[in-house]
Order: sequence, then structure tokens, then C-alpha cells
Amino acid sequence: MRGGRFVTVAVMFWCGAAVWAQAGAANANVVEPGAPGQPSRRLPADTSAVVLPATKADIEFMQGMIMHHAQAVEMTALIPSHTDNRDVRTLGERISLSQSDEIKFMKTWLTAHGQPTEMPMDPGMDMAKMPLMPGMLTPEQMDALRNAQGAEFDRLFLTGMIQHHGGALVMVKDLFQQAGAGQDAQLFEFATDVDTGQRAEIRIMQGMLKEKE
Repeated sequence: MRGGRFVTVAVMFWCGAAVWAQAGAANANVVEPGAPGQPSRRLPADTSAVVLPATKADIEFMQGMIMHHAQAVEMTALIPSHTDNRDVRTLGERISLSQSDEIKFMKTWLTAHGQPTEMPMDPGMDMAKMPLMPGMLTPEQMDALRNAQGAEFDRLFLTGMIQHHGGALVMVKDLFQQAGAGQDAQLFEFATDVDTGQRAEIRIMQGMLKEKE
């Protein structure tokens, strides 16, 4: 997934809005997209487009997801030196590339909205004691992964990444459950892509684990 994709989506969104406005609201079918797993909703024809500012929940979601993705990239970086399993290596490369690109997009989005790319910390707070995002591996789990080799590493990586991806799904769900959040066009597209992509990867990893049984 590339950051440029979201820029393209935003341009298409605003161009589409301009064409809709010129065509006349009376003849338009206005549809509000639903959150992942939820149906779209048809709005009255006289509904006008409103550009909503990023909410506190939007900002915190992006900042938290950067931290979340960073650990996934850290996990995949262990693969070359810990396993020769071709399937695990291929999966790891895909996760590393996609999530690294997504981190770049999230940082660009936050900067464009005048926000820091890291979650604010209380003065004197130890970074190591900062609460983990949903699904993130604990320090003990990361140590176990670093110390494993071969088949044991494969098992810990797959189970750990399933846990990790599951946490991302929770973060997306929590975002869309907050009133007014997730309405930014770029953020909405990104969050729904995270949901769809990580659900698919979870199924792949579950299948890989079953093959090892």
C-alpha cells in the first residue's frame, strides 16, 4: 500500500464532489459509506458536503498505529536470521513493505494536520513503560521471538503476528465507534484498507499454522 494511493483517493474524492455540485444536488444520490462490515447509508438528495476537521480520536489513532506498525516491522526484521522457511520469509517481506509504506503515509498525514507523529508522553515517563496498543507483543514475547530459531521461530512469529493484526482490527473498530471520527477521506480509506488487508493476512497465517500441525 503506498502513501500516494491515498493522495490519489483524496483528489478523486474532491473532484467527484465538484462534479456532483455542478450537476445539481436535486438529482444526486448521496451515499455515506459505512464502517468496515457495515452497509452504506443513502442520505437525502439535498445533503451538502462538509469538510470535517480531524478529531482527537483520528489523531490518536494515527499516532498509535504508527507505534503498532513499527513493532510489526521490527518482528519481520528478525526473519532473515531466524528462519529459512520460504513462506514465512515471503509473508514477512510483504508485511514489512506494506506497513513501512503505511507508516510514511501516517506521518505525512499527521504532519499535514499540524500534529506530532508520536503519541505525547507525560514528562519523565519511561518510554518502555508506555501502555501498548491492542495486540502488540509484550517485551517477554518479543524476547522469546528473538531467542527462537527455525520451526519454533515460525510458530512464535505467526501466532504473534496474528495477535498483532487482531489488535489493529480492534483499533479500527474503536476509531469508527467514536462519534465524528474516521470521517476524513484519506483516513477513512486507510483505516478500511488496514481492516481488509489484515483480516486477509490473518487467514493466511492461520492456514500456515494448520499446515504445521
